[in-house]
Amino acid sequence: MKTILTIAASDTSAGAGIQQDLKTITSLGHYGVTVITALTAQNTCGVEQVMDVPTSFFRAQLCALLTDINIDSIKIGVIPNREIAEVIVDVVSKLHVPIVLDPVLASTSGWQFLDNTCVDYIKNNLIPLCSLVTPNIPEALRLLETTSFSHDLGKELVARFHTSFLVKGGHAGGSDSVDTLYTSDNKVYEFRLPRIETTNLHGTGCTLSSAIATFLANGLSLQESVRLGKETTQKGIMGGKELKIGNGNGPLWLFSSQDYLDLTGNPLYR
Repeated sequence: MKTILTIAASDTSAGAGIQQDLKTITSLGHYGVTVITALTAQNTCGVEQVMDVPTSFFRAQLCALLTDINIDSIKIGVIPNREIAEVIVDVVSKLHVPIVLDPVLASTSGWQFLDNTCVDYIKNNLIPLCSLVTPNIPEALRLLETTSFSHDLGKELVARFHTSFLVKGGHAGGSDSVDTLYTSDNKVYEFRLPRIETTNLHGTGCTLSSAIATFLANGLSLQESVRLGKETTQKGIMGGKELKIGNGNGPLWLFSSQDYLDLTGNPLYR
């Protein structure tokens, strides 16, 4: 069993952030540990309020874990301010494990998590430490400081930041969901799966990035980890598409009925 550290915000609706990262890692048979960057008051309809964790306490969380538990990979989500970003860089730069950064710059409902000062620090100091960065198209454009979409977007990201990028195509529309991996050695891989018609898509980015981090922890290649991560996310979308939780953008569901058997092998729920 591998241990995956997720550094992210808490989501009260449990569809994204720390909670979804833990569900994803657990569904893949591994152990997740957590360091919380911010507390959010949110539901399926959107984020209502965010409270940053004090920087000293954020560092204390990291130090408590790392003096006791060996970490096999790291997933990083919401970074609410530059001070916390600085602590992350200081600590993870000393670890020699795969790091997946999901650059959550804004919520689906429009809440802006990061100001430009923090984004600039992350671009210059954290991204170079990462094995993979997983922006959606709007996030990729902001990282490049442009509003002009180009099909060479991923190549421009690699050329600028010298690391691998998975550009998620969920905002592009079409009958297929297409994510494109641009590696730091200038190779390009396309991952295409049928788009599932559903409004329950809360936490897709968290699911994908934490799944990829889990597969990387197991020694799989970046290409294979992305492929399996996308398949895991597809499973979650399919499993959650009919869920009736809340009145807005519902969650994914990664667990099948076979996961709910009692000690004699009989279903717990009928």
